[in-house]
Amino acid sequence: MNMLDGYGMDTITLAGSLEAKLAAMKRAGFSQVMLMARDLVTHPGGVPAAVQAVQDSGLRPTGFQVLRDFEGLSGHLHGYKVDIAKSMLEMCAATGSKVLLACSSTSRHATQDLDAIAADLQKLAMLALPLGIKVAYEALSWGRTVNEFPVSWDVVCRADCPNLGIGLDSFHIFAAKSSLDAIEELDPEKIFLVQLSDFMWQETPTFEERMTTARTFRVFPGEGVHSELLADLVMRLDRIGYRGDYSFEVFNDDYQQLPLDTVAERARRSAVWLHENVLHRSAPLPSWTRRQA
Repeated sequence: MNMLDGYGMDTITLAGSLEAKLAAMKRAGFSQVMLMARDLVTHPGGVPAAVQAVQDSGLRPTGFQVLRDFEGLSGHLHGYKVDIAKSMLEMCAATGSKVLLACSSTSRHATQDLDAIAADLQKLAMLALPLGIKVAYEALSWGRTVNEFPVSWDVVCRADCPNLGIGLDSFHIFAAKSSLDAIEELDPEKIFLVQLSDFMWQETPTFEERMTTARTFRVFPGEGVHSELLADLVMRLDRIGYRGDYSFEVFNDDYQQLPLDTVAERARRSAVWLHENVLHRSAPLPSWTRRQA
């Protein structure tokens, strides 16, 4: 069994064509990939060619992202978002992805009523069900109403659908300073996606700073200043029985200017650190990322 089987990369981290990204991940030893809708719709050969590229790569899709601002809307806005969701689900199914990521709404037009939010997510899950797709609901740290994972878990429990669960993103957990103690309250069978990344400063006090950091300067697990916290998160998930995938969602403008294999190798080192040291508890911090001031 490949040691990296439980770990994958997001295409957003790498520059270049979809085929080049997939090949670099494969060379680094990964067996799965987190896809974005943009990978399909911007492909020169269109969606069918992009789907074929994924199939030819031999990489298993970890999931498909991202449906934004879906829940809590009404009237024509709700109808519009339902149409968008249907198209996203069709692309998700075409790639063979079993998980669609939906992020919590940031829209000021969305209600803050958690029951209404849960009802909309229930509708989304029902749309996904015939396609064999699970919906992972993730709390954005700048979400209007749902911006911490305990609240996203509350909403998922209210909706009570077999194919609706939560997505956890370490960046948003650390940026919002959410307590990891709430991990104990989660049902590991309802954690459909875990995305890992770190960043280089302790504080992101404003929503604007969180968004800027999230979209331009995340780093791989073990490269940032939250390595101990990230190790704690992964170990807590392991203790409650989570045995699903870990995907590295690393938006980084610098990595977009580096050779694909250089970035993929950084991801591989992070996966090795998590697998050998963190989950086997032999060393809490990766020596290859420590820097002396």
